Formats: sequence, C-alpha cells, structure tokens
Amino acid sequence: MTSKNLSFLDLIDICDNVRPHLSFPHPSPFDSERLVPFHLSPSSRAPVIGLLRPIIIEKLKAENVNSHNSGLPELWDIQDARVSFRSWLDTPSKRTAAMKELCERWRDTELFPDVCGPKKWRAEMFPIYRNPFDAHDYPKDGQPDEGLNYAFEMERSACALFGVVTYGIHMTIYQQDASGLRMWIPTRARTKPTWPGYLDNTVAGGIPSGMGMFDSLAKECMEEASIEEDIVRQYVRATGAVSYFFRTSAGWLQPEVEYVYDLAIPANHPDSSVFEPKPLDGEVESFEFLHLDDLTPKLRAGSFKPNCALGKLCTKYLQLIIDLLIRLGHITPENEPDYMKILTRLHGQFDYERW
Repeated sequence: MTSKNLSFLDLIDICDNVRPHLSFPHPSPFDSERLVPFHLSPSSRAPVIGLLRPIIIEKLKAENVNSHNSGLPELWDIQDARVSFRSWLDTPSKRTAAMKELCERWRDTELFPDVCGPKKWRAEMFPIYRNPFDAHDYPKDGQPDEGLNYAFEMERSACALFGVVTYGIHMTIYQQDASGLRMWIPTRARTKPTWPGYLDNTVAGGIPSGMGMFDSLAKECMEEASIEEDIVRQYVRATGAVSYFFRTSAGWLQPEVEYVYDLAIPANHPDSSVFEPKPLDGEVESFEFLHLDDLTPKLRAGSFKPNCALGKLCTKYLQLIIDLLIRLGHITPENEPDYMKILTRLHGQFDYERW
C-alpha cells in the first residue's frame, strides 16, 4: 500500500488482510488458493482448528505415503473438502507427539525454512484449542487431558503452516496529561526471528502452553522490559483483546488473538523510574518515550520502510495502537467516519463459523 494519507481503516486492512469467504478490497496473489478446513478428527462433528493451503495438503499426502511405505500408521485423513488427524490420534498427548515429530523433521530438512527452519525455530510450544474462542484450559499434572478445550500443542513457529489460531499478550505503558499522550515504544532486536527491528507495544509476547494470560504478561514484563512483578500486579489492568487474520507476504496464515493490557503511569507516584522499561533479555534493542503527535503522522503516512525516522511498524502494533487510541478517546465517532467498521474489525472472529 503506497498511499501517503492512509485512513485508520486502511491500517486495519494491512493487519487483518484475510477474509476466507469474502472479497477483500486489497487483492493478494494468494486469493485464488483454496483453503481447506483442518478438523481435529474424521468425525462429522469434529471442530475445525485451522485452515490449510494447497502446498501443505500436498506435503501431508506425501507424509501418508512415506508412513505407509515405512510400515507406520498414517497421520492424516485427507478428503477433498477437509483434512484431519486420523482417528487413532484421539488424545491431546498423541496429537502433540505426532506434531512434534513432524515439525522437528520439517525443521531439520528445512522444508519450510522461512517459517520453521533452524533460524526461525522458537523451541516454544503453543496451545491449540478445540474452540479458539473458548476456555484456555490445560491438563494438570497427573490428570488425563481428555475432555478439555485444549486439543494439543505444537511448535510456535510452525503454527502459520497449519493456519491455527495463536494467542499473545500486549501491554502499553503510557502517560496522558495536559501535554498529551506519550507511550513507551520498543524497537525489536535485529536478531528476532519475527519482525526484527520493528516497533511494537511496550511489552509483547506469545502465551505458551500451560501459562495464563496475566502470568505470561508478568514474565514478559521482567524479561523484555525489566518491570518488576509487584509493579505489574499493582498497576496493570486488562482492557480487552484484539483479533486479526494476517497473511504474510509468502502466503502463510496467522489468525491471532492478542490480550491487551494497560499500565497508565500514575501522576503523583514518588518514583516514576519504576515504570521506565529497560532492555534485559535481548528481545528489545531500545525504548523511546514517544508523543502521539510524533507517531500518528507516521502511521497515517504509511511509513513502513526501514529508513523511516521511527523505524518499521509491526503489523499487529497498528491494530493495538488504534485500539488504545479508541479507548483513550483520541479516535471517536465524531472524528472518525469509519468508527464502527474499525471497532468491528478489531474484535472479529476470522469468519470462523464459515471455516
């Protein structure tokens, strides 16, 4: 997108750029691909847990052939209009083990190096749920994992290959007073496997298997920004969630839900330095305390190039900054003609009921 006066709705389109069953205003070279639903089992009542591109379906067919030739049970039930695990993979533990072997083998053979190759590998397990909008449960130690919304877990970097919904946390540390709104904005480390060198929310991260949303936030606050847990638990508040379905430039599918948190710096706190983020684990290169007046023109001008004065902007950051500006009253029904469209797109469900 090259317009020099992008609307906020245009910015939403950059992030939420997949409509599986609808026409989209910004055509993609991958629009002609037929996406096939990925079901949990061959049962007609099995839930859909992802969407598969043709290239992945062909690879899964080849996996079945290899398994058959090796005298091993096939993993995949592949029909014309649906794909699922075979019926013998009937527990989360079995599915997790099967996906672990598959993803590690694809990593080692560099089948998809731009997604889950050695340089992209995260060594972090993400939960996959039967219903992506239901409970984030997890099997407790020593208890069976059947009967949960939790369906299995898999390597984080490979999730985009299977079009499954992933989850993260984002928090903004900000100060709003008579001088306006200022936010602590990090530049992601150049060594990050995703969005290196891009701007992001003050603290951001994925939610790994077995960890709750707020606990994930507290962990990331210390690891990325040196914010103590007692400060997080005292001052941070949950403010909702943002969801979007992003297709990468290579066509990979990333439906994501981001749980949103705010830390408003108290006006009369005796030591404001406790709210100042500082890099700790190498995930973040630096933090800047930016005024909204400096950031908004860059957003609306489409400044997404490496030589931009403020750096490059992570696509999910666009969604989250717009959500913040709505909640703080900077984007209103009076000053934004697309207000309702923006609200709806920020909190969508990926046309999931039609997968």
